[in-house]
Amino acid sequence: MPIHQEIVGRILLLRVDNPPVNALSRVERRGLIDGIVRGADEDIDAVVIIGTGASFIAGADIREFGQPPEPPHLPEVVEAIEASTKPVVAAIAGQALGGGLEVALACHYRLASADARLGLPETTLGLIPGAGGTQRLPRLVDPLVAADMVATGKPRNATSALQIGLIDWIAERPLEIEAVERARDVARQSLDGRRLSEGNVATSTATIEALAHLKADTVRKSRGALAPGIAIDLIRLALQSPYDAGVAEERARFLELRSSPQAAALRHIFFAEREAAKGQGGAARSVARVGVIGAGTMGAGIAMSVADAGFPVTLIEQNEAALAAGLDRIARAYGDGVARKRLTSEVAAERRANITGATDYEALAQADLIIEAAFETMEVKDSIFRRLDAVARPEAILATNTSYLDIDAIAAVTDRPGQVVGLHYFSPANVMKLLEIVRGRKTDPAVLATALAFARRTGKIPVVAGVCHGFIGNRMLRAYNREAGLLLLEGATPSRVDKALTDFGMAMGPFAVADLSGIDIGHKGRMVMEPGSYEPAAFRVHDTLVSRGFHGRKTGAGFYLYCDGKVEGDNPEVADIVAAARENFGVEARNIDTHEIVERCIFAAAAEGLQIVKEGIAARPGDVDVVFVNGYGFPRHRGGPIFHLNQAGDVGVAALRGYAQGPFGRWWPSADPHDSNVEMHPRGQSTQDAA
Repeated sequence: MPIHQEIVGRILLLRVDNPPVNALSRVERRGLIDGIVRGADEDIDAVVIIGTGASFIAGADIREFGQPPEPPHLPEVVEAIEASTKPVVAAIAGQALGGGLEVALACHYRLASADARLGLPETTLGLIPGAGGTQRLPRLVDPLVAADMVATGKPRNATSALQIGLIDWIAERPLEIEAVERARDVARQSLDGRRLSEGNVATSTATIEALAHLKADTVRKSRGALAPGIAIDLIRLALQSPYDAGVAEERARFLELRSSPQAAALRHIFFAEREAAKGQGGAARSVARVGVIGAGTMGAGIAMSVADAGFPVTLIEQNEAALAAGLDRIARAYGDGVARKRLTSEVAAERRANITGATDYEALAQADLIIEAAFETMEVKDSIFRRLDAVARPEAILATNTSYLDIDAIAAVTDRPGQVVGLHYFSPANVMKLLEIVRGRKTDPAVLATALAFARRTGKIPVVAGVCHGFIGNRMLRAYNREAGLLLLEGATPSRVDKALTDFGMAMGPFAVADLSGIDIGHKGRMVMEPGSYEPAAFRVHDTLVSRGFHGRKTGAGFYLYCDGKVEGDNPEVADIVAAARENFGVEARNIDTHEIVERCIFAAAAEGLQIVKEGIAARPGDVDVVFVNGYGFPRHRGGPIFHLNQAGDVGVAALRGYAQGPFGRWWPSADPHDSNVEMHPRGQSTQDAA
């Protein structure tokens, strides 16, 4: 019985016991109602709801996702808790998230341990709180704070929760002991004012206007995701309507969103990330010390990412000047974090202290994992790995951060190819969550398992890829950029393509990205590719811009013109370059609508992703989606390119076939989202929240 009842001196303890995080399944929901009924007995003075283990209640039970919700539903549970005639104290350790916080809000008092995290993350799954969360929260804390919590889904720690009034106390003694004592103290007090549904929210025109501004800003940042804006609307409703009307509207919107395409997409990517991060069969080794070679932008970011997780890091550069520049780059980054109040000066100093610099490879002799982040040429990589092979411990794992080079060729220059693996970070490495883990032909399963465990420990979202040019993400990006480039020749403009794709939800358009990263970077990459391995027409404009010195933002002009790093308008020379390329390749201009721009670019990435799965480079379609969502700015609420293509059904299949028969159809793989060799939903994730 996952809700255990125990009476301690006339205080009824209801222990939630559904490991590992005490999620609310039907059994827990029924058990809480039964416990509240028991609490009405004359021999009970108060009730304490507490979790077993390290968590209070971490929301709905994902094992019920995809199944029809069974009664009692969560709204019934929280109403029963709040209606109790005996005081109910929530004793919160660890996580009180989603439905867990809604349970706590229904309690009359809230006590939290110092490690507690409280939040309503439903919007991250395309939902909103569905059991009164949007109506009780603004009756307890400042409505603007409540709106931010429900829109972003970001949890609050115990100190912050106490400051905003979300909890009544932070425990100073063992949580259960203090909870029982607090329950005894409040047992004789009136519950007047303690039932949040009975309270009104003091509001003002200024607050309503501030909520409108917050919503406008949230909608802009959400890039088309619906739930955050709806959550703010419901907070405003709590200020302007009775509780019963607000909670009825909340439930209606919750049920509407639960069956929406966006919620399906967000649940898909949620499960896909969990699946991608699972072990690969080997036993992970211990990693205590880490080395990083290269203190440039990428190497410094990797060092920070590792140091932030508590690992001691040795950062290697060729000479003292380069090392000093790298350490200064790290110091400035931590200083910026302090200035922006993202971390305290004490935490920044502690993380900086984890990083030491050296110019001698002998400093890496005791490292368990060494990550190379040097120039992207085989000559440089070969030289570094030969040196590492000579100085590193025999058990040490040697990793390369290459974004497209052959891992097997790099491993072959060592006497330990089984110890070599790719760790492809995304820039800035201390911010971006995605980590492509590239398994070579001879990579030992234990090395792969260690890389996955290390990724999780450093807060990354790992995806395992096989060896090919560009692995998963950059190979898909090449297809995406190919269609964008061809669209220019066929009649679109850079700004039209970029706007169409950002309106779809991409973080940036492909031409704005090229300008930001440097058009010359892609040009250099193409110069070393085999003839016939890419479409020259698609990148003729890019290459011509580079030949004229237009490299993007860093030169003040690329596809766009820049002043002080800000876009000043289109580069007028692009039109002439496009016209010349169009004539050279015999392409006729035509009218191209927004639908075609989005469909061609996104479906090109999806088709390449399906081919990557068929080749075994990626294990499953979900892995491909995880990469493009977390590394390339694909809108999370659309689930990823393959999920988006699959949602298009027969229309998507017809589109793939049509583009494959077009003038540049040779670049479109024959992969079909309904191909029996590609399992779209290996876990059946057409999920629904069980609230």
